[in-house]
Amino acid sequence: MAVSCRRLANNRTYLASLAAHDICRLTRALQMSQQSGILQQGATEERGENARMASFVGAVAVADLVKSTLGPKGMDKILQSMGRGQEVTITNDGATILKSIYVDNPAAKVLVDISKVQDDEVGDGTTSVVVFAGELLREAELLVNQKVHPMTIIAGYREACDCARSVLESIAFNHQSDPALFRKDLLNIAKTTLSSKILTVDKEHFANLAVDAILRLKGNGSLEAIHVIKKTGGTLQESFLDEGFILDKKIGVGQPKRIEDARILVANTPMDTDKIKIYGARVRVDSMAKVADIEAAEKEKMREKVRKIIDHGINCFINRQLIYNLPEEMFADAGVMAIEHADFDGIERLALVLGGEIVSTFENPETVKLGSCKLIEEIMIGEDRLIHFSGVALGEACTIVLRGASSHILDEAERSLHDALCVLKETVADARVVYGGGWPEIRMAKAVEELASRTPGKKAMAMEAFARALRTLPATICDNAGLDSAEIVANLKAAHGADAESRMGVDVVRGEAGDMAELGIYESFRVRQQVLLSGTEASEIILRVDDIIKCAPRKRG
Repeated sequence: MAVSCRRLANNRTYLASLAAHDICRLTRALQMSQQSGILQQGATEERGENARMASFVGAVAVADLVKSTLGPKGMDKILQSMGRGQEVTITNDGATILKSIYVDNPAAKVLVDISKVQDDEVGDGTTSVVVFAGELLREAELLVNQKVHPMTIIAGYREACDCARSVLESIAFNHQSDPALFRKDLLNIAKTTLSSKILTVDKEHFANLAVDAILRLKGNGSLEAIHVIKKTGGTLQESFLDEGFILDKKIGVGQPKRIEDARILVANTPMDTDKIKIYGARVRVDSMAKVADIEAAEKEKMREKVRKIIDHGINCFINRQLIYNLPEEMFADAGVMAIEHADFDGIERLALVLGGEIVSTFENPETVKLGSCKLIEEIMIGEDRLIHFSGVALGEACTIVLRGASSHILDEAERSLHDALCVLKETVADARVVYGGGWPEIRMAKAVEELASRTPGKKAMAMEAFARALRTLPATICDNAGLDSAEIVANLKAAHGADAESRMGVDVVRGEAGDMAELGIYESFRVRQQVLLSGTEASEIILRVDDIIKCAPRKRG
């Protein structure tokens, strides 16, 4: 008996070692089968479940990275560059965070791109679209594990998206015909947008600044006429809107500090006399007198250039490049105000605002379009001197001057204000408005679930997953505010189920469900629509992936 037991134990050990050997052999065979043999050395390939899992993991990780910044109580991120300057950026703007980080996962790059597109298209909702797409992929991963084919999930997501879009269009309202109500809508949208930014403490003040600036455009779709200047010192509350254009430069030495009825030539031309502009040029001379002759010839050439500029009949000359001492002195003698080294963005905007053109040659004064304004004067903001242009040709032009304690605060304030201006611009173009605070997501999720209950087959599971992903946005707002998201979302579901016209959404101040109309929490229809469509399309393109091929860069030589 003992001998047979020992023999059985030995057989079990042998079988166990054999099984381990077979597993290793099968794994090695699988890896060899995955290598197709046509890829160059250094290239790698992931197929099937491995590729899909890598896509899911990368996309969900990016969504989780920015998830904590969503909503009025969202947290900020510190982004530190590892370059020479080690610049620090403090922000909670999703697009700024994602474009500042290096991402190696291809699926994660898709989410970074949709965040950038959201920022370019409507200016806000950059975090929402990434979180929504990440939740759709998280739900899709669970469905794939339940043996639901990705194409079935995509079909369900498409039908759910169409249903949600039609609901969103039906619940939007429009007050563009009533200027007073429309301005109130714009103010509420601006305050809602700024609630999740650094400007939330003074959102009333900045909402009024943004709305006044947008309404000055009179329906013009470009934000070029709104100039933003950042000046450290003071508090954010001291920021103000100025009619006209303020240029952050100084007037040349010995020149007039105030000009009325200005005729302005905007130029991009070299105005220096002490160097030859031909790189690699060599001049041989046999005496120092010849060097003096060359310098004199250069000065005479510059004098002729300045005379041609003055012959345009101007009293103000603005140049993108530096203006050296000799031409500055000649402009002062002629009573012409000279402003140098205006940066290229600034000079393009200045030419637009003043109604002129940027000039590089001065041979034909009759073909040059000069800019004009009623008054140019030097002003003080804090300790700095700036140049103020009032009565400009483009009447919509205005300047927002931001004050703050540090450059980091001012940079984040500028990003926040830019988001508000972009959203308001889109609202003026498409005046439809919806309530905020997760109200549209709850309404859309309810409609999608009703559609799923009438849909046969596995597509219904995808639709239910889509509805759960929609409800994640108000739940995330609650979580970031330290509230009980499960209870509040359940209360919202019950409120909307009992009353089809319910206006209940998340009230993070009181920590409960609240009436969005009474609280004045409004959002632009375009922002919510873009979040819905972009998030669905991004999740669909990632779901379609079943193969990831990474190729090594081609070697030189």
